[in-house]
Amino acid sequence: MEDQLLSSKGNKFPVGTSCSTPLVLSTCVVMCGSLAYGFAVGYTSPVQSGIMADLGLSIAEYSTFGAILTLGGTIGALVSGTIADMVGRKVTMWIMDLCFILGWLSIIFAKSVWWLDIGRFLMGIGAGLLLYVAPIYIAEIAPKSIRGGCIAAVAFMVYFGFALMFLIGNILPWRTLAIVGIIPSLVQLIGIFFIPESPRWLAKIGLDKEVEASLQYLRGKNVDISLETAEIKDNVESLTKLSGSRYLDMFDRRYAHSLIVGLGIMILLQSGGTDAISSFATSIFIKAGCSASFATTTMGFIQLPFAAMGIFLLDAAGRRPVLMVASAGTCLGNFLVGVGFLCKDYDQMSQLSATFVLVGILVFSIFFSMGVGGAATTIVSEIFPMNIKGSAGSLAIVCNWFTSWIVTYAFNFLFEWSPSGVFFMFTFFSGLMIPFVAKIVPETKGRTLEEIQASLTLLN
Repeated sequence: MEDQLLSSKGNKFPVGTSCSTPLVLSTCVVMCGSLAYGFAVGYTSPVQSGIMADLGLSIAEYSTFGAILTLGGTIGALVSGTIADMVGRKVTMWIMDLCFILGWLSIIFAKSVWWLDIGRFLMGIGAGLLLYVAPIYIAEIAPKSIRGGCIAAVAFMVYFGFALMFLIGNILPWRTLAIVGIIPSLVQLIGIFFIPESPRWLAKIGLDKEVEASLQYLRGKNVDISLETAEIKDNVESLTKLSGSRYLDMFDRRYAHSLIVGLGIMILLQSGGTDAISSFATSIFIKAGCSASFATTTMGFIQLPFAAMGIFLLDAAGRRPVLMVASAGTCLGNFLVGVGFLCKDYDQMSQLSATFVLVGILVFSIFFSMGVGGAATTIVSEIFPMNIKGSAGSLAIVCNWFTSWIVTYAFNFLFEWSPSGVFFMFTFFSGLMIPFVAKIVPETKGRTLEEIQASLTLLN
C-alpha cells in the first residue's frame, strides 16, 4: 500500500520511501526529548563525588538519588498511555518537557538530598512519558521503509546525551551541568508547535479531515495518500468494533502474543544491567582500578558510531537478527566484567582485572547501543493495536522502569557483596534475550503497523 507508485509532473515516487522535510523536522524535535533523557541518565555517574562531598550524602542516599529516576519513570509510564490517548502525542511531549525542566531546576537549587530526590523523581516522570510517546509517535508518522531507522535515530540521541554528560561532567561542576541538562527540553518545548499530530491518533478520535491533513503534510504535497489514509481509517474502525477500550481488554487472549513480546523484551532489556552500568560506571571503574575519567569518557563516546550504525541496520537486516546478535554481545561484555572482578581475588591475576573490566564494559556498550536498545524500542512501538496501545504500551514501559528501579537500587549493595556475582547475573539475563527473540518475537521489518498488528492478533 505504502509502496504504491504515484505520478506527479511525469515523475513517480514510492510512497514507502518518502522522507519529507516535515518528517525530518518532526523526528528532530522528538530527538530533543531523547537527548534530555540521555542527559538525565548520564548525569549521576560523573557528579557522584561532587554531590556527595558538597551535600554530605552517604552511599545509601546517593543510591536512592540515582534510583529514584526509575521510580518516577514507573509513575510516568503508568499514566503515559492514558495521557497520550486522551490529549494526544504532542501535548504529552509538552507535559514531559515541563517535568524535565522543573526537575533540573530542583537539582540546580538543591540545598539538601530532598531537593535532589524531588528533582530526579520529576525527571523520572518525564522520562516515563518519553519512553512511551517518543517511539509511538515516530512509529505512527514514519513510512514503513524507514520506520526502524527513524526510531533508532531517536534512540541514538539518548546515547549522544549520555556521552556528552560523561565528557562535560568531568569538566563542569554538578550545578552547572544541571543547567546544561535543561537546554534540550526547552528546545523541544518550542519545536512541538511546529510538528503535526499523529495521523493514527487523529483517526482514533474520529478527526478524518485532520488525518488527511497531517498525513499529507508528513508525506509531501505531491504524494497520493489516499490508500494509506484508507488503511489507517479501516484499521481503526475495525478495532473500534472490538471491546478494546477498557484497560483490562489488553489481557484478552487475542492480544496474548503481542503482550508477551512487549513485556518480555522490556524486562529482559533492563535485567541485563544497562541502567545500573550507566548510572554507576564511575564506581565500577574505580573498583576495578581503572582511570574513571578516561574510562567513562571512552565508554560514552564509543557508543556513538555504533548507535549510528544501528539506525541503518534495523531497516537493512531486520529487528530480530540485530537484537539477537547485539544481545550476544552484551552477554559477552557482562561475562568479561565478571571475569575481571573475579581476577581481583587471585594475586597472580589481579593485574588483569582492570583490563577485563574496561574491555567488558566497552563491549557491552558497543553492542547495546548498536542494537539492543534501538531494536527493543522499535519492536515494542510497533506490535500493539491502536485499541490497546495506550494500556499495553504503558504496561510495557512500566515493566521497563520497575525492573530498572529494582536493578539500579540493588546494584550498589550487590556490587559491594560480590562484584563478579552481579555481572554474572547480568550475563544470564542478557543471554536469555537470544532464545526469547528466536522463539517468540516476530519480524516487523518492511510491514505497515496495520499488517504487523493484524498478524499478531490473528495468531490468537
